[in-house]
Amino acid sequence: MHPNVERVAARLRELGATGEVRELPEAAPTAVAAAAQLGCDVGAIANSLVFAADGEPLLVLTSGAHRVNTAALAERIGVEKVKRADAEFVRAATGQPIGGVAPLGHPAPIRTLVDTWLAKYDVVWAAAGHPHTIFPTSYEELLRLTGGTPTDVD
Repeated sequence: MHPNVERVAARLRELGATGEVRELPEAAPTAVAAAAQLGCDVGAIANSLVFAADGEPLLVLTSGAHRVNTAALAERIGVEKVKRADAEFVRAATGQPIGGVAPLGHPAPIRTLVDTWLAKYDVVWAAAGHPHTIFPTSYEELLRLTGGTPTDVD
């Protein structure tokens, strides 16, 4: 198991998560790819998107059915600018690669927002630290695991 995935799995166990990490047969770097392999609605995929909010890491767990409106989000959370982070920034903040960023298991806590749209699904799927891994959870559990703030992101 990849070290990132081991960290995520250990953190899930530590926090009493109900789901376990699963390995997918193919990489799932996008919500569409993950949903196709899982046979679920793309909206049930929790994309872990990293942004720079006035230069500080911001993790937005958004439904695969949504795009993040960065201007509206900046206003909503009281920062001047929210911009998509590059691969280097993402790796520095999370220790994980784009396409496999988990909502937890990072070197240090990251301010996290959780898309309220995900509450529509009984089962929500999130990446587990590598593009080939994923785990099932619920909206409520995702909020608990991450300490995230429920937010409308679109």
